[in-house]
Amino acid sequence: MSEAGKLVERSEHKIEDTWKLEDLYGTDEAWEEAYRKLLKEIPTLAGYQGRLGESAAVLLEALRCKRDIENQSERIYVYANQRLHEDTRKSVYQDFSARADNLMVQLGSAGAYMAPELLAIPEEKLEAFFKEESGLLEYRQMIDDLLRQKAHILPKETEELLSRTGEFANTADDVFSMFNNADVRFGSIIDEDGNELEVTHGRYGRLMESRDRRVRKDAFEVYYRPYQNYENTLAALYQANAKKDSFYAKVRHYDSAREASLADSNIPTAVYDSLIEAVHEAFPSFHRYVALRKKLLKVDELHMYDVYAPLVEETEQKIPFAQAKKMVKEGLKPLGEEYGELLEEGFNNRWIDVYENQGKRSGAYSWGAYGVHPYVLLNYNQSLDHVFTLAHEMGHALHTYYSNQNQTYVNAGYRLFVAEVASTCNEALLIQDMLKKTEDKKKKAYLINYFLEQFKGTVFRQTMFAEFEKITHEMADRGESLNAETLKSIYRKLNEQYFGSDMVIDEQIDMEWARIPHFYNSFYVYQYATGFSAAMALSRRILSQGEKAVKDYKKFLSGGCSKYPIELLKIAGVDMEKPEPVKEALAIFAEFVKEMEELTEQM
Repeated sequence: MSEAGKLVERSEHKIEDTWKLEDLYGTDEAWEEAYRKLLKEIPTLAGYQGRLGESAAVLLEALRCKRDIENQSERIYVYANQRLHEDTRKSVYQDFSARADNLMVQLGSAGAYMAPELLAIPEEKLEAFFKEESGLLEYRQMIDDLLRQKAHILPKETEELLSRTGEFANTADDVFSMFNNADVRFGSIIDEDGNELEVTHGRYGRLMESRDRRVRKDAFEVYYRPYQNYENTLAALYQANAKKDSFYAKVRHYDSAREASLADSNIPTAVYDSLIEAVHEAFPSFHRYVALRKKLLKVDELHMYDVYAPLVEETEQKIPFAQAKKMVKEGLKPLGEEYGELLEEGFNNRWIDVYENQGKRSGAYSWGAYGVHPYVLLNYNQSLDHVFTLAHEMGHALHTYYSNQNQTYVNAGYRLFVAEVASTCNEALLIQDMLKKTEDKKKKAYLINYFLEQFKGTVFRQTMFAEFEKITHEMADRGESLNAETLKSIYRKLNEQYFGSDMVIDEQIDMEWARIPHFYNSFYVYQYATGFSAAMALSRRILSQGEKAVKDYKKFLSGGCSKYPIELLKIAGVDMEKPEPVKEALAIFAEFVKEMEELTEQM
């Protein structure tokens, strides 16, 4: 960050604070060469059409062709988009991203025949192929999963047609991303020191944690103004995305878009519904926390811009990134020496893009391509929250690392349902390590409050998002309109229900749905809540059972998609088909609320 609070250009960052995308492709020219080469190879995949049932050898050859082309295309796609995320204003990488999208559409079209043609092979013949050609066993889980979804796989002509829709199916997401990352401007406020400060996505979270209520209120109002100004456009984008999901679900003969989304990972919709039900049952403890927040802030009215205000004075206002890395490594010691060494490798070899700059994609994520180490995008702002973000994203990264090291490309990509488990397990271990090491009541209260905030954001907030998606997508499935007024009304009612009577629901928050990128990856967010619950159970198991639990946990990390998510979690010791993990996590929240009440009474 430069003087006068201006956001720096990317060129001003130290190279060691940026990720090394050269590990994917040494130069943009190398990417261009790989892109052109793969364009020529894609027709090879189409050449196997009509031949999959000829013999075990031909089937294996076709599947390996598909695997190799997809692996190359993944690397091309990841490089193009991660370059774009460095600075979304750069037209050269906008072009790279668009071309990568087109490449994926062509690949999908070329291979569209494979699923229906595989399903046309009699199952007894497939079994004979498996016995005849051992190389096919690598694809056993994939083929069995395909057979499971046989009723939803369409004739090859239809599959090819659907694959071609991919070129425009993500238009709503693409437009929203450009609006939210490249075009939107929030304006400036006067900060605590009387200086003018430009509000950005990266700074907004920190401003919401300001001790100056006037700063929080100003930032809140400035931040939501563009979304209010474009509410109809944003509602149209949200509706287009929901209608897209509904269209694909109906075409594939699912009862709902939600069922279609969860079916991919073989997750019963009952798991989704029981999460919402369990959280509703826990409203009294959450409302108790909201009441405690109002009391500790000493306000007559608790507003939405007070939701993240610190209740206890922070002992370390700014945490340099070097210190953050040490804190994360120390907190994750229970996972063993090998895990610690892998953390160091990521920290020291530029897996991470650390700081915010003009045009950089907001938020944080871990991503990468098979055959190359994973990457982590941050917008690190020296807060404790971002220390936990580092732990979280490195949890994703090392989950990917273990899966890639222990599975072939075909079986390495773990499902969304387990995607948030390793990341939130890291956070749970870190907070427990920090709580264990402090006797100071004030610091302990601060950490407990932080944990409660994480719980609020990951379980209650994400479940509210999940319920919003459930309601709105059910409306889309029925062909009902999702205009701005409807979406705002639904969102307001949910906020009233979740936060209770002690919270004033400001009009700006009615537009919060319009700024959530995950809503364009529908029915993803509930997995933060289920993942957090599973992570709480796993972290307690690791801390209580030590090496045995770590060994089981690493089997889970190494599983990729070789088994269904529910089965993988059972290996680690958690059964998410039962309500106990979510209810136990919510009980822990209630315990910490009580402890926070007692601690603050003593201070």
